[in-house]
Amino acid sequence: MIQKTTLSFFKVFILFSMIIYTKQNSYAQAAIVPQPLNGLQKLCAGPSFNEFFATFSYVNFPAGTTFEVELSDPTGSFLTTTTATVKLQVTDLSPTQQTIKFGLPTNLIGSQVYGIRVKSSTGVVSARFRNSIDNASDFPAYYKIYESTFSINKKNSSAVICSGGSVTLSVDNDTPAVPGSSPLTYPNLKYIWYKDDVAIAGQSTKDLVVNTPGSYYAVVDYGDCTDNNIASNRVVVSSATGGSAVTIDSSLGNPFCSNGDGTVLTATSGNSYVWTKDGKELGRTRSINAKESGVYTVEVDFGGCKATGSINLSSNGFDASIDVAETTSIGEGETLNVSVTTDASTPSFEWFLNGNAISGANGSSYVVAVPGNYKVIISQSSGCVSSREFNFKVTGPSQPSTVIQNIIKLSGVNPYWNIPDEYKNANTKVIILSSNGEKVLDVVNYQGDWPQTAIDFKNVNPVYYYVIQSDTGEKKGSITVIK
Repeated sequence: MIQKTTLSFFKVFILFSMIIYTKQNSYAQAAIVPQPLNGLQKLCAGPSFNEFFATFSYVNFPAGTTFEVELSDPTGSFLTTTTATVKLQVTDLSPTQQTIKFGLPTNLIGSQVYGIRVKSSTGVVSARFRNSIDNASDFPAYYKIYESTFSINKKNSSAVICSGGSVTLSVDNDTPAVPGSSPLTYPNLKYIWYKDDVAIAGQSTKDLVVNTPGSYYAVVDYGDCTDNNIASNRVVVSSATGGSAVTIDSSLGNPFCSNGDGTVLTATSGNSYVWTKDGKELGRTRSINAKESGVYTVEVDFGGCKATGSINLSSNGFDASIDVAETTSIGEGETLNVSVTTDASTPSFEWFLNGNAISGANGSSYVVAVPGNYKVIISQSSGCVSSREFNFKVTGPSQPSTVIQNIIKLSGVNPYWNIPDEYKNANTKVIILSSNGEKVLDVVNYQGDWPQTAIDFKNVNPVYYYVIQSDTGEKKGSITVIK
């Protein structure tokens, strides 16, 4: 009896052990086998493209198993991983092969040795994927966050260095507040600098110190995914050898059509600048506006040496002159005849007093009878369409501070309300009210140009009231307007 019981127990033990062994062996046989990535040796993604496919075979996985593509860390190790795709859940186990579409994370740190594998929700992982070309398991992987051209050296195509000196070429960032407007908005990017189309070893930052002449440019460094279209403008660096090292460009060409602010003259890039014309200094910036013909000269300091350049600028517009000084005085009852001389083709003239066009004043001369700020604009409407203007000021005899005009005659020689010059400054405020209390003027630095709109008489001479607030106190009074 004892022998029979012992035998039965032994059989149950053997059976139980076989069941456990079968389960363990079944799970041990679960496997993921990656297929070669056809024609894919590197993963080059960006905003314009980020779609890849990983195909794999699998055996012995339960229904509901999920699979996902994993990327290694930048050193190729899977001790830390990055999930590169949405999980794929397998509900039908009859197919033994699946394909997962995946993309690179947009914050991926570029590297030449990324590994790719598939991991299941049961913990089983595949071997590394290999490519079908050379069977390598290391994949250069880069997310090209910046995919456009960019500029260096402030978009200037040339720079100059002194003998024994240097110039720094830098990646530009003119609009730092605009996302993606420059590769500098992505501080982790590196660069490859070229001199005469040969990469410069050891140069990867946004700046390059240049001490030899040549043609330079930069590209964003994406390793094996580097695209030479993601590159900067070229800058030709030359040595300073006297005046020939400095060139001057005219934005409107030479000769130029003079209008508005004229043409912009820009010198070769340097450290500092001094512009002159006819012995008179014009400015100390790299670019200046030029409205007149003549010889313009600029001295450029390149750091350690200086060089000069000049341009004989000519205009195909017209010349004009006026026979009055910038400030002229007339006495009580006096007039001043102001004339403009010009060689413009069929010119037209517009005269202004205190910013307002003077009705009927459209000839080459005008008789000034009242003080004020005057302007004349001469225009040429054929050929080189352009215009020129002259400004001048006419003052009159000083008025006692206690005498303020209280009558305006609209048909008179001065149809405006004038005040003593001592009140015409930025520290004085002038307010004019209508008879019903409506504020019709409220300004500082009043220049004697009211009224500027028509007055409604309604069969009576309207009366207005003024308040003058100045450093010396406040004055009030009335103004009667007559035709």
